[in-house]
Formats: sequence, C-alpha cells, structure tokens
Amino acid sequence: MIAVRYFSKSGNTRQIAGAVAEGAGVKAVSITDEPTLSQRADILFLGGAPYANIMAPELKAYAGKLTLELVGKVVLFTTSNWSRRTVLALKKQFREKGITVEEEYFYAHMMRIRSRLDAAKEFGRKFSTIK
Repeated sequence: MIAVRYFSKSGNTRQIAGAVAEGAGVKAVSITDEPTLSQRADILFLGGAPYANIMAPELKAYAGKLTLELVGKVVLFTTSNWSRRTVLALKKQFREKGITVEEEYFYAHMMRIRSRLDAAKEFGRKFSTIK
C-alpha cells in the first residue's frame, strides 16, 4: 500500500500533499485526521514544514509512532521559506529506528506552491513504486 500523510498549518503543505497523492494514485490524509497510520504502508510519503524554524510538534509525534512494522520506506516532502530542517530531522529520526528513507525529497518554497504542483505530481509518480 502507498500512503500520503502530511501536517499543514497554512495550507501550503496540504496543496503539495494533494499533488503528490494525485501522482501516486492515492488520497492525501492530514495527520490531524488520522493521528496514527491505520495500516501498513510499503511506501509512506510524509510531509510538513518547519514553523519558527523547528519541526511542528504534531509531525514529530506522528513520526515517533511509526515503526518498521508500519512502514517499508518513507519518502519526504516539505514546504517553507528557506529551511529544510524538517526533512533533515525526520531523516535522522527514521534512520535511528532502522526505517528506510529515500534520499531524494521534494521541496517547494512557500511563495511558489502553485508553480510546483506539477513537479509534486511527478514526484508522487516517480516514487510510488517499491524499489
């Protein structure tokens, strides 16, 4: 199974998550609507943005609940003004648990969300098969 989960305060990450999900052929679900992954995902696209230059506590808590039993591979995406700290922190968190994380991730500047939607769809297509 492929899943797209995200946390978004401003709506930017929600838009990118929707495009990634469209490319992957699934529905994007907010982690506020599904606080724990409901079934195993072979590929989990997970996205969020830094707020005040730190990862949102909601996203950190969600990632903390993920285990090898729930996730085969994580593929990350983020939106922000300039910081990619969320991606780096999540990569570290997952790797410490032994969860595989795709090295490539998707980034969209918060002022260029609409211009990046097609690229986000392509990113979803590209990584929606198990490698």
